[in-house]
Amino acid sequence: MALIMSVSGVRGIVRADDPSAITMTEDVARRVGFAYGTYLKTCQARDDVDYSNNGKSPLLVGGRDGRPSGEHLLAAFCEGAMAAGLRTANLGIVTTPGIALGVKALGGCGGVVITASHNPIEWNGIKLMTAMGQAPTKAAAVEIFAIFDSNIEVPRIEAGESAVPADFDIHERHVSDVLATVDVEAIRGRKFRVVLDSVNGAGAVAGRMLLDRLGCSVVHLNAESGCDFAHTPEPIAANLVGLCSRVASEGADAAAESGELAVGFAQDPDADRLAIVDETGRFIGEEYTLSLCVARVLAGRAGVVATNLSTSRMLEDIAAGVEACGGGGCRVVRSAVGEANVVEAMLAHDCVLGGEGNGGVIDPRVIYVRDSLVAMALVLDLLASSDRCLSEHVSAIPSYAMLKEKVACDQDQISAALVAVKDAFSDQSLDDSDGVRVDWVDERMWVHVRGSNTEPIMRLIVEAPTEEAARALMVRVREAIGSQPATS
Repeated sequence: MALIMSVSGVRGIVRADDPSAITMTEDVARRVGFAYGTYLKTCQARDDVDYSNNGKSPLLVGGRDGRPSGEHLLAAFCEGAMAAGLRTANLGIVTTPGIALGVKALGGCGGVVITASHNPIEWNGIKLMTAMGQAPTKAAAVEIFAIFDSNIEVPRIEAGESAVPADFDIHERHVSDVLATVDVEAIRGRKFRVVLDSVNGAGAVAGRMLLDRLGCSVVHLNAESGCDFAHTPEPIAANLVGLCSRVASEGADAAAESGELAVGFAQDPDADRLAIVDETGRFIGEEYTLSLCVARVLAGRAGVVATNLSTSRMLEDIAAGVEACGGGGCRVVRSAVGEANVVEAMLAHDCVLGGEGNGGVIDPRVIYVRDSLVAMALVLDLLASSDRCLSEHVSAIPSYAMLKEKVACDQDQISAALVAVKDAFSDQSLDDSDGVRVDWVDERMWVHVRGSNTEPIMRLIVEAPTEEAARALMVRVREAIGSQPATS
């Protein structure tokens, strides 16, 4: 597997039996740090941007998730950035949204998180951030990677001290900003027993702090950071069997002993995504994370919500329900897949909330970054707003069956396949801003077909009111593009 470089950052292998398979090294991190530092210094001169920070060198804020490989990679990245003329503030193990908040709070010119998100422990990566805490644009990424590819020799320098103020606590700042968005007293009064699985990642400290401040009785699983993950880290049903079992037992005990309402939360390693388990121990699906949060926010104020083309249409149903109850102005806008694209749509439409169906929720009141703490707080706020338990809230949202498949397709064949999809379903509502999405509005079903940026495959996602209808729709789509059965 080669080093993967995209608008989402850089990702590669750090651990393998065959040393030649290792692609993410300290040298790579140092060179990326130098490339990003050089780019930021170039922007300062070219665009007349003031990154001086009261006459000092521009400051880059960095952190990492809990992977053991992250410490040395972050140190190497910071060395490279300092060789390019920047100062650095190393915040240690901290969430991705926490780093974004740190960049803004410390007046940084940019940021970095050493993380491979939900990838297994054999991987690690480098996620870059702008001064606003957002991912660089595609054009910026091209410029940064061109500097990296030029193979300029990075001067070796002494690491120096991290420029973090002694009284700066990023976890405290993060939690305080999230608490300001919800009814803290109502949540405390509702009495929750929360089982939190932090998968030995960056969300353990701030996640536990948030739940403690909200008065929850907390059972914290996999809270130790800086070690191997206790299980495969992607927060999907297959990887959360232990969490589901623990929530079921804790839920029964809580109801019998103290009347507490149980709920389970699972973070990914850099804590920008959240999966949820209801009081019975049932994994409810990552698509519901954003839907439940949207239900809570729109119940309090009308507004626009942004998401990507591959996220469930449950959001449109929720917005329509609010409209029917007199909540004028509620609607959903959709963007191309990717957090940066969702944020762009949020800014363009002054959205009250945004996110993606992978469990990522973005609240502009906190930061324009997916945030598991925001998701936890909003879900608890929703539960505290009524006498209903989580399973009842889920049942109140119209349900759908969603299927995701991949088919082999070379890059030079993708365009023709997308044209075939548009031709086959030309009588339906089409959106070709990112591959092709086809909507059967009256039948409440859709399909999204798009080529992968990193593999010779096409991704097919369909959603329909029933699994039977979804499977039939998937067959129609595969027939339209002339594909073989899905590869996975």
